[in-house]
Amino acid sequence: MTWVRRDFGALAPPNFFDGAVRRILDLQRTDGSIPWYDGGVIDAWNHTHAAMGLSVAGCIEEAERAYEFLARSQLPDGSWWGQYGSAVPLDTHKYEGTGDEPRIRDTNYCAYPATGVLHHFLITGDQSFLRRMWPVVRASIDFALQFQTEHGEIRWAARDKATPQEDALLAGSSSIYKSIECAIRLAELVGEPTNTWRQARERLGDAVRSKPHRFDRQWEDKNYFSMSWYYPVLAGVFRDDAARNRIAARWDEFVTEGKGCRCVLGQPWVTIAESCELSLALISAGDKKRALDIWQSQHQWRDADGAYWMGWQYEQNSPWPHEKPAWTSAAVLIAADALADATPAAQILCDVAID
Repeated sequence: MTWVRRDFGALAPPNFFDGAVRRILDLQRTDGSIPWYDGGVIDAWNHTHAAMGLSVAGCIEEAERAYEFLARSQLPDGSWWGQYGSAVPLDTHKYEGTGDEPRIRDTNYCAYPATGVLHHFLITGDQSFLRRMWPVVRASIDFALQFQTEHGEIRWAARDKATPQEDALLAGSSSIYKSIECAIRLAELVGEPTNTWRQARERLGDAVRSKPHRFDRQWEDKNYFSMSWYYPVLAGVFRDDAARNRIAARWDEFVTEGKGCRCVLGQPWVTIAESCELSLALISAGDKKRALDIWQSQHQWRDADGAYWMGWQYEQNSPWPHEKPAWTSAAVLIAADALADATPAAQILCDVAID
């Protein structure tokens, strides 16, 4: 293991995040994959997020093993299945599922590795890593963009038997918007053209900003999820006053002062990852003070080992569910980096780096 601990300055004392980092490392399997939690599934989005946490922590070799897993497990069309495995061994090249997992190729999940690859490259400057991962990124973004409609939104998943709904998710499309930005930056680094991706990103941003009727058409409206509220800000679709107005409009609905951000309305339950993502959205909107307040409030939800619970049911004063996912600890680390500017990739999720 190569663990070069970051200096987060006044934000946290030395070794403060050791428990969170160890949680991700303990969950990572020998093939590089990082499941949600013990015996849990693997998906490309949360796996990538966990890898980003390792990069922030200075676990460079372990992060690159995670990206190598993505390269090996990518399907020929550039996608990944929405879930891989559980407690069973994986054959990532020929995976057909066990019969229990839904056969879904989520477009947001498939696009997100572009964000992780750029994040890792900004931290390491490793040109050989960039060259190895570029074909993976190019294929995954092209896969997702084939499902963009004439209205600009991107279908939530590929057209498989398990995904009959012709619909789009606001949070998912917003995340793809950020992933396309990162892919464009990678393309520029390797000297590849970007016009097609730029046009797709512009149409996607326009759909998120001005075509709410194109989302949640065939299922109930997802506006009771906090991600639908803050993710368009986090992804840079809404900026400046528009971003601040969007955050202000539903702050009292989703934020429980002193505890964090609720995942869903109507439940006395804050989730650590959503709270850290809200911190990133607040930084993006120019409100670093509240970003710091929200992030700091999450440390009360750490277990004794230093890893973070997935969420906290504050009326019962207990963790719920009783899991400590890899991506939750990663979310804390990524937000810490953004607040402290500890790595060259600190602002990747907060700044918009292209026109």
